[in-house]
Amino acid sequence: MAEKIIMTDACVAEGVDWLCANDPAMARAYAETGALPLRRRPDGFAQLLSAIVSQQVSVASARAIWGRLDAAGLVTPEAVAALGLEELRSFGLSRQKAAYAHALAAARINYAALRDAPTDEVVTTLVAVKGIGIWTAEIYAMFSLGRADVFAPGDLALQEGARLLYDLPDRPREAALRQMATRWQPWRSVAARMLWAYYHVQKQREGIA
Repeated sequence: MAEKIIMTDACVAEGVDWLCANDPAMARAYAETGALPLRRRPDGFAQLLSAIVSQQVSVASARAIWGRLDAAGLVTPEAVAALGLEELRSFGLSRQKAAYAHALAAARINYAALRDAPTDEVVTTLVAVKGIGIWTAEIYAMFSLGRADVFAPGDLALQEGARLLYDLPDRPREAALRQMATRWQPWRSVAARMLWAYYHVQKQREGIA
C-alpha cells in the first residue's frame, strides 16, 4: 500500500480529525493550538545541505552561511564537489561541515526516486551519508517528502511537548517516545505538528507568566 502523503492543509486537517477522535489528549491540545501548519518544504540536495549548514549554529548564522552558498550557486552536488574543503570553509562552514557537504555531494542520491520509496528506505539511504543523522532524515521525510506517518522522537521539543501534554514526570527519551508514537499511526507526522504547536503555546504562556 502506498504511503499517505501530506500535500495540502486539508490533509493536515484530516489527520487532526483522526487524532482528536482517537486520543483525548490530542483533542485537548488542538483546542489550544488551533489549525496546524502545513510546513511542506522542497526536496533534494539543497534542502539536505541546508540542514547540514544549520546543525549546531544559531538560526541567524545558518541563514547567513546559506545565503553566501546560495549566492555563489553552491546548491548542487556538482558545484559543491568542484570546490576543495578550504574553499568551502571560506563561506563560513566548519571543516567538519565542509567534509559533510562533500560527502553529500558524493553520495549520488536519486532524490526523485526517494519520493516513491518507503520511509524506512528513505531514512536508511540518508543516514548512510556522513553528517546526516536519523533526526535530519526523519524531518526530511516528514516535510520535504510529505510523509504522513513518520515521527522524529529524537527532537527535544517533541519530547518536551509530550511531557507537558501527557503530564509525564520526565521528558521521554527517544526510544520511549518512538514507542509512544505508535498510538498515532497512521498520522504520526500530524501528531508531531500538534506536539510542536502545543509546546510553543505552553512556552509562550510561561513567558507571559
